[in-house]
Amino acid sequence: MDALHCLRTRRSIRTFAPDADVPAGAVDVMIDCARLAPTSMNEQPWTFLVLRDPATRARIVELAGHGEFLRAAPVAIAACVDEWEWWKEDGSAAVTSLLLAAHALGFGACWMSMEPAPYAAAVKALLGVPDTVHLLAVVAVGRPAEQPSPEKKALAEVVRQERW
Repeated sequence: MDALHCLRTRRSIRTFAPDADVPAGAVDVMIDCARLAPTSMNEQPWTFLVLRDPATRARIVELAGHGEFLRAAPVAIAACVDEWEWWKEDGSAAVTSLLLAAHALGFGACWMSMEPAPYAAAVKALLGVPDTVHLLAVVAVGRPAEQPSPEKKALAEVVRQERW
């Protein structure tokens, strides 16, 4: 898939095809793309947890009180980021790369935010994430069973030249 097409057509997918697996090789490609994301001062502060156990994903939904799509996804990937000055920026770049890689491979994905949400500490404990590491997101991945097309703002609405 062409990079610009990928960027322009990626959407958050919350409905997944039943009984459609995400092969380990595809997960590896997604995580490989995520680990190559831009990072301040080349810190590379991330670790990714692959979550295939349905009971674990269901417990995350229970702890968060939302994110039912996580139950239907055959796999989820938790993005964990070491504490440091630019952890949010670095982690967000990595998760964005993961989302784009999933789309490029023909999968759908949706980012479920974790920190600073109040349920993040319980999810971190469930996954065994150390206290010194942030749990930025859990990304559900699967074969899309929907093609959302939310209306996006026009380019002219979001661009200004030189000053506000």
